[in-house]
Amino acid sequence: MSGQDQSLDDALKHLINSGGIDVPMLPEIANKALILAQNPDSDASEMAALIQSDQSLAAHVMRIANSVAFTPLSNLVSLQQAIARLGMGTISEIALTAAIGAKMFNTPGYEDYVAGIWKHALATSLWSKEIARHGRSNVEVAFLAGLLHSIGRPAVLQAILDLAKKQNVSLSKGEVQHLENSYCQLVSQAVVHSWKMPTLVIEAVSAYTEQNSDLPLGLQAAQITVGARFATHMLKPENLDKEILLTLPALSTLNLYQDEVETLLAKTETIKERLEGLSS
Repeated sequence: MSGQDQSLDDALKHLINSGGIDVPMLPEIANKALILAQNPDSDASEMAALIQSDQSLAAHVMRIANSVAFTPLSNLVSLQQAIARLGMGTISEIALTAAIGAKMFNTPGYEDYVAGIWKHALATSLWSKEIARHGRSNVEVAFLAGLLHSIGRPAVLQAILDLAKKQNVSLSKGEVQHLENSYCQLVSQAVVHSWKMPTLVIEAVSAYTEQNSDLPLGLQAAQITVGARFATHMLKPENLDKEILLTLPALSTLNLYQDEVETLLAKTETIKERLEGLSS
């Protein structure tokens, strides 16, 4: 590493450790939807009223809820009907993904890259939820943790570009990616803490690893670790083939054997349809 690169690395590390990274605010309506979904005393009318307070979001939620992936007959005519049919949890997930979205992060020159990160996060959330359902675990936690496991990437990417400009340092895309990979996990942790996510979600995101490590993982962290690999295999199979997928150490944490992995992978087309719906 050159002196300039080391200086930028040190500045980035200091920025993260001092809490200086510009963490985006969680949209208020997304936060309220999460609270309602987790409150056993709330009902469909409250969720409908919340989403209807933002007409753009309401139209988006209805469009997704009426997509083939969620409602094959596409016959939902109201938010209350959609909530009754799909459940509070699913509607809050749709609202959350719509309220956050890739557009929350504005990184000129990296728009396609950031959109790709978001698409992978959506796919990870869907696979993590499916894995949790298979293991009769908490699907809401799995979805949220999967969705947010890489939420720090766009924020740290912007910080790297800002620091490079400030220090008049020219970075190659490879150098930018190296710095992003080094620090995105810390920033993801900062985001989920800032957004006051449920404790299990924070713990899962904090323990998530992109390495094929034999180190023990908690249940939720293992779910999103495997969910993220399933997402990569689905979106870019050339980057992770099935043979490697079957050797993931985290599979043993989840007690997933080869035949069960095959059963999960058989849901790929369904996951793709839901991903297309959430991405629309």
